Amino acid sequence: MNMKCTILAALSVLSFQPLFAQEINRSKGDPKLSEYYEPAAPIVTPGRTSQDPPSDAIILFNGNDFSQWKSEKGSPIAWTLENGAMVVKGGSGGIRTKLAFGDCQLHVEFRTPAEVKGDGQGRGNSGVYLMDRYELQILDNYNNKTYVNGQVGSIYKQLPPLANASRPPGEWQTYDIIFIAPRFYADGRVKSQATITVIHNGVLVQNNATIWGGSEYVGAPVYKKHGEKEPIYLQDHGNPTAFRNIWIREL
Repeated sequence: MNMKCTILAALSVLSFQPLFAQEINRSKGDPKLSEYYEPAAPIVTPGRTSQDPPSDAIILFNGNDFSQWKSEKGSPIAWTLENGAMVVKGGSGGIRTKLAFGDCQLHVEFRTPAEVKGDGQGRGNSGVYLMDRYELQILDNYNNKTYVNGQVGSIYKQLPPLANASRPPGEWQTYDIIFIAPRFYADGRVKSQATITVIHNGVLVQNNATIWGGSEYVGAPVYKKHGEKEPIYLQDHGNPTAFRNIWIREL
């Protein structure tokens, strides 16, 4: 070994010694100094399956009635109840929850019609609107092509899904959603944008994605100041899309 290599080796050993000494000091320290017990995490009993509501969930639809919902038109809900599901009646208008929510974990099961009619946006179209304005698209995209930022799993006209996890028409599908609401300054400026994570049929399709603003059919999305909590809205787009087993956890 030449003189240069010898000097470099010595410097390497010297530079490592303080780190090694730190590790020795840590191992001799008191581990309890980095432990705490309060506040304890709340106890939540999980459902028997990933689809079942946990013990702290609010049940928004249990298959029996529309008690947690109201029509957007102010009239009695015209959607139908069929075998534990609520089915959109085209032209009757969407429905929204009586309760309002902000940050949340939301579980929704939906089914597009088994009888395929139309194509593109005309097949099984509906939507889940967080805070009454940020739309997670519902559509039959099983062998059905449309614009990618308008297909199932997209944040409509904004964010395309990471994958197309569609099941065939007539089969039940699941959305598991983690939504963090936007925050606003008093003057209406955006303090922080909304974010969303979506798992569609067990497949991650939105990964902590930043929402650009309220969903718009025409034009760019923009944020408009709204309440800290707003209703969940289910869209009537003219197709008899069905919903069941809807529950939510406030975060």
